[in-house]
Amino acid sequence: MTSNGIVQKLWNHCNVLRDDGLSYGDYVEQLTFLLFLKMADEQTRPPFNKPSTIPKGYDWPEMTYSLLFLL
Repeated sequence: MTSNGIVQKLWNHCNVLRDDGLSYGDYVEQLTFLLFLKMADEQTRPPFNKPSTIPKGYDWPEMTYSLLFLL
């Protein structure tokens, strides 16, 4: 996926959150947290292979697994 595609996807999610009644500050906070979890997960994979600093159950794989049941 290109950078433009990622940006467009992020804005699409922002529009959904805004349409659901969240304010700009609220959805920026939520998306920032999700991006943080994703970036932390990326650091645990090659070529970085760093240990995770996120507690089990609150990490990206757990979050994405949990989201499958909410949708």
